[in-house]
Amino acid sequence: MSAQPTSLHPYILQANEGEAVWYLTTRMTLKATSASTGGTLSLVEALAAPGTAPLWHVHQRDDEMFYILDGAFLFQCGDERFEGGPGSFVFLPHGIPHSFKVVGQTLAKFLVLTTPTGFDQYFVDTSTPALEEGLGPQPVDPEKLAAIGAQYGMEILGPPPF
Repeated sequence: MSAQPTSLHPYILQANEGEAVWYLTTRMTLKATSASTGGTLSLVEALAAPGTAPLWHVHQRDDEMFYILDGAFLFQCGDERFEGGPGSFVFLPHGIPHSFKVVGQTLAKFLVLTTPTGFDQYFVDTSTPALEEGLGPQPVDPEKLAAIGAQYGMEILGPPPF
């Protein structure tokens, strides 16, 4: 079965399956959503261009985790700054401002896990459907991101700290 269920049942999404959206300079494919996991977690596969850096922000209820498949990253969480590459796992707890930057010269591929869930819908609400492979850069509208983010317990604090 390839469609995501609305109740808890086993399912599988193959490579290139799942709702794909263009979020700013990142292509995101939703693999596990609030609906498919009964609200326990969400998992998004992401592809980002060099230089990608989300706005400095804080989640009030969601912990955010990254597993890096390809690429080089610089993370900042609170006052701590650290690097990560393929095979790295990064945990960013709720309540602490954070951001990251793709610092390599190649596309970065990574997984974003949030728990509890609901934040997957933020990406859908702030993006456009990815109608083809590759990246679909969109202009950054901080006011729109802040308004929608507030609905999901996220506050935009300013530009990336890099």
